[in-house]
Amino acid sequence: MTGLFIETLGTGTPVVLVHGSLATGAEEWEAQQPLAGEGYQLVVFDRRGYGRSPAAEGEDFLRDADDIVEVMGEGAHLVGHSYGGLGAMLAAARRPEATLSLALLEPPAFSLARHNGAAQALVEATRDVWDQDLPDGEWVMHFCRAVGTDPETLPPGILDELVPMVPILRRGRPTWEAELPLAELMAAGFPKLVVTGGHSAGFDAICDELASRIGAARRTVAGAGHEIQFTGEPINEVLRQLWGQGNAEFAFASAGPGGTVALRRSQ
Repeated sequence: MTGLFIETLGTGTPVVLVHGSLATGAEEWEAQQPLAGEGYQLVVFDRRGYGRSPAAEGEDFLRDADDIVEVMGEGAHLVGHSYGGLGAMLAAARRPEATLSLALLEPPAFSLARHNGAAQALVEATRDVWDQDLPDGEWVMHFCRAVGTDPETLPPGILDELVPMVPILRRGRPTWEAELPLAELMAAGFPKLVVTGGHSAGFDAICDELASRIGAARRTVAGAGHEIQFTGEPINEVLRQLWGQGNAEFAFASAGPGGTVALRRSQ
């Protein structure tokens, strides 16, 4: 067993929710709890180094993938936000037969869109943060700005809550070292979706290419910046549509770069 701290909410088809950096599972996926009463069992866990899961010197998407492979059991929908999306991609590529669908919310697939100026500016800004020898409190403000979150817009006191988790991020496996399983995911038959928050041209370009390279539908859900899951009902409705397409009368149809995904009636 993984030894992770895991909470399950509801009964029905399993949905594994993988949180990003500087958060715990419960904090990041609170707005998705209503889905637990709709025939889904939400599997919410703290990644290693965070919350009540085993300690770690730094976060690691490779170890996350190992954990997700176990947590998903005989089959589950996977939803990964930010850094958590890297582990979710790797796990889905390793166990395509057990992956019911894969939803990625602004994953830092920083090896993509190399010829897009906005994308490369995002990658360079993020990498520059790692070279800054600053106290954790100052460092986290620079990190938030790099990924498109204005620290001034965060609720009072939230930065103080993030500071204890900063070392896990700073000492973690860098996102730009990820070898993305693009071919494996393109070949997989399960539904895939890539979502951005409508706040960053860099993330838009990266996620446009990612969606194209893995055969995913593409959607923008604005209103909460990089923290797309905090929009609540808007992203929950997108997830319902994705999860229902295997046995419902509707299916996703891919849209153009940055566009809204339309629904089409299955033939």
